[in-house]
Amino acid sequence: MATDPDEFLEFATARSAQLFRTAWLLSGDWHLAEDLVQTTLGKLYRSWRRVKSADNPDAYARTVLVRSYLSWRRRRSSGEQAYGTIPDSAGPELDPALRMTLLKGLAQLPPKDRAVLVLRYWEDMSVEQTARQMGCSQGAVRNRSLRALEKMRTILGGDLQALAAA
Repeated sequence: MATDPDEFLEFATARSAQLFRTAWLLSGDWHLAEDLVQTTLGKLYRSWRRVKSADNPDAYARTVLVRSYLSWRRRRSSGEQAYGTIPDSAGPELDPALRMTLLKGLAQLPPKDRAVLVLRYWEDMSVEQTARQMGCSQGAVRNRSLRALEKMRTILGGDLQALAAA
């Protein structure tokens, strides 16, 4: 249990938005993202003493989140289906057409491919950090990144060319 609930509450308040954004990018489902963040925060609270003494509590939290997502994807007992439309976002978008196309492409990728692309390119993590987050080797991250990008290019096809020209 957390020895200092106020300290954990401060951490959770500060990191919840970032964790939610990552969870939503991974899952593509608003409600599942909320559930993943709650699961992550619950796990962090249970081992808060260890988490707060870690070198990087943010990375620890992100690792728990990614592993919770991958674990959820392995469980096929969940009968919930992701919805077909992306929720409206608050704030200005730099290029909404590109963003929507990329999100639709991400939604079509397998969970591990999606996770590696989100962590490497959306969260701007290094290969080493991504490997640590996903619990695999750096070579596996490089290979999966290469293959996942190729799948994205195939999925996006002409959309990518049209958006790049715009």
